Amino acid sequence: MNTLLRFLLITFALAGLALGQNPQRAGGPAGPARPAPRWPDGRLNLGAPPGEKGLWAPAGIVQLSVNPNSVNRAGANSRLPDNIKLEDVPFQPWARALHAARQAAFESDEPHTRCKASGGARQFITPYGVEFVEMPEEKRIYIFDIGGPHTIRTIYMDGRPHPKNLEPGYYGHSVGRWEADALVVDTVGFNERFWIDREGTPHTEQLHLIERFSRPDFNTLRYEVTVDDPGAYTAPWTGGFLLRWSANAELFEYVCQDNNRSPEGMVGTGDSVLRATPIVP
Repeated sequence: MNTLLRFLLITFALAGLALGQNPQRAGGPAGPARPAPRWPDGRLNLGAPPGEKGLWAPAGIVQLSVNPNSVNRAGANSRLPDNIKLEDVPFQPWARALHAARQAAFESDEPHTRCKASGGARQFITPYGVEFVEMPEEKRIYIFDIGGPHTIRTIYMDGRPHPKNLEPGYYGHSVGRWEADALVVDTVGFNERFWIDREGTPHTEQLHLIERFSRPDFNTLRYEVTVDDPGAYTAPWTGGFLLRWSANAELFEYVCQDNNRSPEGMVGTGDSVLRATPIVP
């Protein structure tokens, strides 16, 4: 990659981070500590209570695994204390090599920077925030986000199974259930055109994610995900991070293609969009 393109991509990434750290643009500080909100039937509410506004955004840079050598240095206020160390992630050899190559390229090949949707944990690693909207009459929970293509993810809460012969997608097919105060989401049917996180964690179409969302207090969302992908890993593994409540913030119009300052990166190459590189068998 030429020097100019690398500079533009780094500048774009850092500008997004700076936006997320600006309280005025992010909608203001979280506000005073208080218990997590609940619906009239006692269920946990992952979104804003009636009459209030707010979004979830990362508390600084976040990582699924502890990687002290990463260009994305995770802050102590965002890391789960029991996160797995990078050297303990059960990569298959090709997946470890691909992860290292993506790290060395400093996100220059990340599909998210080309306005692609981001499945898995990457959906929540954006400075613009995400919003949970529960529709009890539809038995669905929607997750709205701005980062990338401004998309909607659907979590079906009606007990349905995953369909057979799913067409692989960026978000896959998600079914959810409540386990006490944790929303547990089971997702399959992913394509290989995104990174699981900002670190470049690879996967295959065999990816199966189990996500757990809990809200220990009003201003904190705990995100934990188990990655089960026999095509890329020798065993399932789990990581996670914390998101912070940005009170009074709202989603806004954001056209990724208009804001991207690296049009060359919008095209990229087949190797950079897919996992099919010389590293992959």
